[in-house]
Amino acid sequence: MIDLYYWPTPNGHKITLFLEEARLPYRIVPVDIGKGDQFKPDFLKISPNNKMPAIVDYAPADGGEPLSVFESGEILLYLAEKTGLFLPKDLRGRKTALEWLFWQVGGLGPMAGQNHHFASYAPEKIPYAIERYRNETRRLYGVMEKRLSESAFLGGPEYGIADMASYPWTRTWEQQGIDLTEFPGVARWREAIEARPATGRALAKADEVKR
Repeated sequence: MIDLYYWPTPNGHKITLFLEEARLPYRIVPVDIGKGDQFKPDFLKISPNNKMPAIVDYAPADGGEPLSVFESGEILLYLAEKTGLFLPKDLRGRKTALEWLFWQVGGLGPMAGQNHHFASYAPEKIPYAIERYRNETRRLYGVMEKRLSESAFLGGPEYGIADMASYPWTRTWEQQGIDLTEFPGVARWREAIEARPATGRALAKADEVKR
């Protein structure tokens, strides 16, 4: 059993996408970031950066005590290594998949997040900030487009953790100021992911948690 400390944000969806695909048994522990649950001392012991998601694995591969893991990219990598799923085993395939995983963690997520913040949530509309982060988000979609014109998925020919990391950040493309008709490869890739039954199950967890 895995405890998933979760709230329905793009970073939270990354982990439910994996868990539903792998059919791993898990229990959701809601972390309501609107109420500040991420700052509670008990959660800090699991996630020292006060960010969700985080997991606690009660059956780690070393057979030892329950193991906590924080940071969404590391959680995906940990789960892929635990199960042997969604990460190529050959040197070159693994290298490519991890490049695109870290690309999302260091690029698409932070830039799209700032895009959302300054365009929708900031108490003061700052045109420079809005333009800066929208332009950078659009540039990153262009990077995705080039990759997906050459490969079925970001990490290679098969669906994997790089796609699970990136897809949730593209679900709000309209709010990001993106015209998806300019990125047909990204649109094709998104449709392929949305057609997977596990994707529907993962996204349905958001409604369950917010009830």
